[in-house]
Amino acid sequence: MIRNKKIFITGGAGFIGSNLCKRLIDSNKIIIYDNCRRDALKYTGLTGHKNLTIIKGDILDKEKVAQAMGDAEIVIHLAAMAGVSSYYEEPIKTMEVNMLGTYNVLEAAAKNKNLNLLVNFSTSEVYGPFVYGAKEDNPTAQGALPVSRWTYSVSKLAAEHLCFAYRSKHKLPVISIRPFNIYGPGQVGEGAIQIFVPQALKGGDVTVTGDGTHIRAWCYIDDLVDGVLLAIENKKAIGEVFNIGNPSGTITIIDLVKMIIRLCNSKSKIRWIAHQGQDVQLRVPDISKAKNILGFEPKIGLEEGLKRSIEWYKKYS
Repeated sequence: MIRNKKIFITGGAGFIGSNLCKRLIDSNKIIIYDNCRRDALKYTGLTGHKNLTIIKGDILDKEKVAQAMGDAEIVIHLAAMAGVSSYYEEPIKTMEVNMLGTYNVLEAAAKNKNLNLLVNFSTSEVYGPFVYGAKEDNPTAQGALPVSRWTYSVSKLAAEHLCFAYRSKHKLPVISIRPFNIYGPGQVGEGAIQIFVPQALKGGDVTVTGDGTHIRAWCYIDDLVDGVLLAIENKKAIGEVFNIGNPSGTITIIDLVKMIIRLCNSKSKIRWIAHQGQDVQLRVPDISKAKNILGFEPKIGLEEGLKRSIEWYKKYS
C-alpha cells in the first residue's frame, strides 16, 4: 500500500533501515542518510538500485540533514548511537547524537511542506532495567544517574518528548516506535544473537556476561518491519507510541545460548564473563496496542528466526 512515495531514512544503512529499504524500494524512491558506521546495506544487493540514493553524512550536520530530506513525504528516523559499549565509552556522543540529531530531523521536518509522516525510532530501554508487560502509557524508568549505561535510554526518551513537542507546536504527523530486542539476518553491531551465533559456529567459547538469568523477548526483523509498515499505512497511528516486539520469544539468556549452540550443531562451551556495568534484568513488552490499532501479529517464532539467522551468519560471519 506504500507506493510512489519519496521516503527519507536516517540511519538507513543499518540493520533495521536496510531491511525496511528492502521492503519499500521497488515501489518508492528511497533516500538513505547515514554515516555508514554500521553498514548492513552492503549485504542486501540494493546499493545500485535505481530507486535508491545514498547520502553519507552526520546526523549532527543540521544543514546537510535538511538538504538531504528535501521534500520527502515520509521520514523514518533511525540514526542513533546504539550498542552498550558506546554508552560506556562515549556517553556524551550518545546523548548528542540521539537528542540533537533528532532535533535536526524535526527542524527539517517542520519546514518540509510535503511531509505526510515522521516515524521516530525510540527504544524499549525507556522502560528501565526491570519491566514485564510494558505498556506504552506506563511510566518510564531510568537507571542510576552516575551509570553511563542509561545515557542511551534517557537520550531516546528525551527525543520522543521532543517529537511530541513538535507535534503539539507544529502539528507534525509523528509516530514513535519502541522496538524490543530485534534480531535476524543482516544484524551488525552489538546484538547478543549477533555475538553468540558466530561464536557458536566457530566452535569456540560462547561468552555470556553476568549469570545468564536476565530475560528478553526476542522479535525477528521481518516482524518488526511488518509492524512499522502497518503503522505507516494507518492514519490512526499518527500521534501514538507503539511497542513492537514478540512476547512469545521470551527466554533467559542462558537458555537462548543453549538453543543457539544446539541449532548450530556446535561443540562450543559457555564462558562466563563479568558485565562491564549494569544490565537490564527483565524486558518483555505488551503489544496489545499495536495489535488493536495496527493489526500487528508477530509470525516468526524464536527457533525459526534463529535458524534463518544462523544460515545468514554461516555465509557472512
